[in-house]
Amino acid sequence: MTEETPGFDEKPDVPSGATPDDAEPKAAAPSEEEAAAPAGDTDQTVGLTAQLDQVRTALAERTADLQRLQAEYQNYRRRVERDRVTVKEIAVANLLSELLPVLDDVGRAREHGELVGGFKSVAESLETVVAKLGLQQFGKEGEPFDPTIHEALMHSYAPDVTETTCVAILQPGYRIGERTIRPARVAVAEPQPGATPAAAKEEKTDDEESGGTEEA
Repeated sequence: MTEETPGFDEKPDVPSGATPDDAEPKAAAPSEEEAAAPAGDTDQTVGLTAQLDQVRTALAERTADLQRLQAEYQNYRRRVERDRVTVKEIAVANLLSELLPVLDDVGRAREHGELVGGFKSVAESLETVVAKLGLQQFGKEGEPFDPTIHEALMHSYAPDVTETTCVAILQPGYRIGERTIRPARVAVAEPQPGATPAAAKEEKTDDEESGGTEEA
């Protein structure tokens, strides 16, 4: 009977001519699916990046469209408001233009002292209403003639003026804001042709007097 020597393990049989490393089991090689996995992840990342760029481009385009629509809407609102104000001013101007002959009659009655009693109250109420609507009267004697706001109905020469001057207001002018609805109808006077203006005469006289004093 054969005795076994304690403490020694039996070693697997190793073929002759083989090294000890050949006896150890080798790790299994990775499969084709495992080797292809990193490449698939890269392709997926590239696809997501491309989709994100497309979404960003679409968002930028929609944002630009929205901003353009907002700008167009603001311009539309301003244009409508401007047109509304213009239409209102034209309507008020047309109404007040029809009342100008009445205001002229009131002015003549006041000049002749005929604005009394109930007629005076009605006239003053009418003038208050048109003033609230923005009607302003203009035109004064002695102011320089301005063809943009004055209409000359009479013309004369005067030695005491240095420029074309309104010497009489035949009918006052009226305006609403910057809009003239009727120019002031006036009589104008121009400097006398060949005459020396009064101011120049006074200056010349002063010079002569100064010269005479120096000679004395």
